[in-house]
Amino acid sequence: MPRIAGHDIPDNKKINFSLRYIYGVGSELAEEIVKKSKINPDKRAKDLTGEEINRIQLILDSYLIEGDLRREINDNVARLKRIQSYRGMRHSAGLPARGQRTRSNARTKRGARRTIGAMTKEAASKLEETKKA
Repeated sequence: MPRIAGHDIPDNKKINFSLRYIYGVGSELAEEIVKKSKINPDKRAKDLTGEEINRIQLILDSYLIEGDLRREINDNVARLKRIQSYRGMRHSAGLPARGQRTRSNARTKRGARRTIGAMTKEAASKLEETKKA
């Protein structure tokens, strides 16, 4: 299993697809890296030589990936929160920051639905019994 940018990439996949397992490397960047390093795109990750891995590593050093990219994104969000911009307040509240509607959607960001107020008769009677006890 080749180790590139401090990350193990899958053996049995073509190099274009294996590079995508590195945080910050998508399809376009993976293709660009393979072209710059002059590696056959049909080659599997397990078939890479040490010299080819070094070429890929040198090219990746010029891009923000993994920890550096995560740190930059977190710093940007922290700056938005610190200056109390609209987007920063939305991040703080755990709500969508890019204008999506929240009345009917946004389940990913807001979490599972929680019913407030309406209660079944059985639940209400159980609640009264626990209050009395």
